[in-house]
Amino acid sequence: MNRRNTVTAPACAFLLLTSLELMQVGPSTALWAAPAILLAAMLIAWAAESAQFYIAQGFALAILAWLQTLPEFAVEAVLAWKQQVPLLLANLTGALRLLTGLGWPLIYFTAAAFHRIKYKKALNAIHLADEHCVEVVGLLVPLVYVTIIWAKSSLNLFDAAILIAIYVAYLMVLSKMPPQEVEGIEDLDRIPRAVVESSPRVRTFLIFALFSAGGALIYFCAEPFLGSLLALSAVLGIPSFVFVQWVAPFVSEFPEKVSAFYWARTIDRAPMALMNMVSSNINQWTLLAAMLPVIYSISRGTPSAITFDSQQELELLMTIGQSLVGMIFLVNMMLTWWEAGTLLGLWFIQFILSPVQPGPTAWGMIAGHIHWIVTAIYFLWFAVEVIRCITGKRMPAAFTLFAELWRTRIRPAAR
Repeated sequence: MNRRNTVTAPACAFLLLTSLELMQVGPSTALWAAPAILLAAMLIAWAAESAQFYIAQGFALAILAWLQTLPEFAVEAVLAWKQQVPLLLANLTGALRLLTGLGWPLIYFTAAAFHRIKYKKALNAIHLADEHCVEVVGLLVPLVYVTIIWAKSSLNLFDAAILIAIYVAYLMVLSKMPPQEVEGIEDLDRIPRAVVESSPRVRTFLIFALFSAGGALIYFCAEPFLGSLLALSAVLGIPSFVFVQWVAPFVSEFPEKVSAFYWARTIDRAPMALMNMVSSNINQWTLLAAMLPVIYSISRGTPSAITFDSQQELELLMTIGQSLVGMIFLVNMMLTWWEAGTLLGLWFIQFILSPVQPGPTAWGMIAGHIHWIVTAIYFLWFAVEVIRCITGKRMPAAFTLFAELWRTRIRPAAR
């Protein structure tokens, strides 16, 4: 082997660090950056818990999801500016698959573990509240349009406008929903309960301060945290593609995972934790995806479309299939143990068999075949569940509830 053509893992990591314009730090930086990110997640979670009694819970979770995904937006923005299309799509699809394939199941299993400890019996399912039908239906809409984007193998400025419009419509619907009942204040932990029980002026200030402080911590600490993890991956010899597709999204979505599991442990707020993840899915399928061609075009100095190759088409299609299965699992307004296990199992298979670097290598081709199989399973499973909905074996309660909300609350409020 010609040593002059050999690039070591630390060298690859350094090149990736430079291309992402991340702060060049050592692994030890994580010792202070990780606690800072953890604190930020808790501050934002307390703010959202307090705010849900004065604005719609779904709207509060939408704000929460946007703040929590600031690191993911930052990474994707740099990749789009640098016109790193392969890494850009790898990070986007990896982040979305982490949310649904790992985040959703871990919320269920966290709630189930604490349910077993508290009640000495199994938790068969997480049951959603009626108003959560907005998030379930809201997840389907961008998936339909992203399927069109996949079919034409490109993402352009027109697509960005449509995706932003979908998200704005989603927020408008959420804004029409009522706040949570005051009786639920007793179930809050000490800090959010103290915020809610404060005087109106103090309460407003505290909610704003918690959101602002948490968002600021994420903004200033996300880069050194991500840089420290990249430095650690270099020490461990993790390839750059694997880092961008799996490690970076896990790190950038760490705040929302902390908030979600903080709620899931209470069991009663496990539905809120799950909707936090669903709201993040919607946020990334719309706003994050829409941001990419905008920054890409600015970087090129002319309106430009991001085009996909066959590998990126497969990654996007598999991600769409996984999200469709997750959405159809929630359409009866619950997530059962076997559904959570299915999402986790299929995610784990394609995670373990992900190519170290896409390309015509033997492992890359084997992983590609496995990914096609997993993608086919997702879409076949989705088709089966749609048939079950049509035949009445799975009740599409989310659509029924959404239609009723539209008739009684949303349409009258729009007049």
